[in-house]
Amino acid sequence: MALIPYEPLRQLDHFRREMNRVFSEGFPNLFENESIGVPRVDVHENEHEVVVTCDLPGLQSKEDVDIDIESNRLTIRGTINRNNEVKEEHVHRIERFSGSFHRTITLPTSVQEEQVKATYKNGILEITIPKQTSSQKKKVDVEFH
Repeated sequence: MALIPYEPLRQLDHFRREMNRVFSEGFPNLFENESIGVPRVDVHENEHEVVVTCDLPGLQSKEDVDIDIESNRLTIRGTINRNNEVKEEHVHRIERFSGSFHRTITLPTSVQEEQVKATYKNGILEITIPKQTSSQKKKVDVEFH
């Protein structure tokens, strides 16, 4: 039987990492319920860009959604209006989301805020954001007196 040394700080380190994960990723099971206006998103990146995919069925025009990027944080907000779809007297169940929505996420890397592209097709909003190029490194000259 192999002996494993007791390391009490390892448990504290594991707890710290878990708490950092919870606060950096948010509370997905508590607040990401579409019925309260928080759409779900997928975020992935490749070598050149960050891609955010968001389920937003029911948007009718580009005026219904606003996308902002500031300080490496992406905000998607808007309104889904379904008032004209059915007559009130014949409604038996309403489960699809209607109303205002809002979602802000921190992007995984630095991005070029000026070159964002967004497309909406079949209820899916896809936002493509080019990554900041690493060639913007600046050498600082030291002055000697």
